[in-house]
Amino acid sequence: MREFRGMEMEKNMTYGKAIELFLVNGTSDSLVTAELSNWNGKAIKIPRTEIQGCDRDDIKGAGVYFLFCQEEDGTDSVYIGEAENILERLNQHLRDYQSGKEKYYWNTAVIFVGRDLNKALIRYLENRLVEIARECGRYTVLTKNTYKNTVMKESQIAVMEEFIANIKVLISTLGYKVLVPAPQATNDTVYLFCKGSGAAAKGFVSQEGFTVLKDSIISDHIVPSLETKGKTYFVLRNKLETDGTIVDRKFTKNYEFSAPSAASAVVLGHSSNGNIDWKTADGTRLKDL
Repeated sequence: MREFRGMEMEKNMTYGKAIELFLVNGTSDSLVTAELSNWNGKAIKIPRTEIQGCDRDDIKGAGVYFLFCQEEDGTDSVYIGEAENILERLNQHLRDYQSGKEKYYWNTAVIFVGRDLNKALIRYLENRLVEIARECGRYTVLTKNTYKNTVMKESQIAVMEEFIANIKVLISTLGYKVLVPAPQATNDTVYLFCKGSGAAAKGFVSQEGFTVLKDSIISDHIVPSLETKGKTYFVLRNKLETDGTIVDRKFTKNYEFSAPSAASAVVLGHSSNGNIDWKTADGTRLKDL
């Protein structure tokens, strides 16, 4: 019995992670490297403005990369790619933008390299990372095509899935939640409801803001003043309807907003104080909880 309990405790235990962050030029808005203990991979965050002057050997290796953009409407997007020489590929992105072949403008690249990566492995990583980012739905994924049928041994897949798990840890540490799924409710979750103008939404306060649940219904119209006084929410509502998060007025998946008021404004179609408009089933307002 003692042995069984020990096994169960070990199975359910969460272990800490030791991460080494190095500000190469002494500031966090310049080149930063991040490494995990006992892992041969490395993350490198580099601003667009430093790419052309960079000559680091670790960026010249094989790996995968994320190019982070912000669209004109304020929404976040990301291009995920792979290359056998990351630095060369990033410079190609810059040339493609200057020539008009590439339409999106990225501000920051986050690169992941590893000692034993080859073309087959980085193709696998790219495809899986694109899949995960799309499933998470926090960023619009700009990558169009990936290699979906890379032939790999079972042992290689296991190693690459561990590599992906480490990428998830480091990219979140660097401030990008692109691989973090929308929050899920737990047994202790307090549900809140927002109704009016044909809307019937359900959600809960989450770590990064407020999460509206799948199958919640938004209002059947938008008040004209939302487009002027609440333009950010007007744009966000249109974006969610365009990218498939909301279809036929219904949320197709859980979606985390930055704040309760952002969630209620999108749901109701007019400016809203989320601390008042989100209520429990017995009518208690969020601000009174």
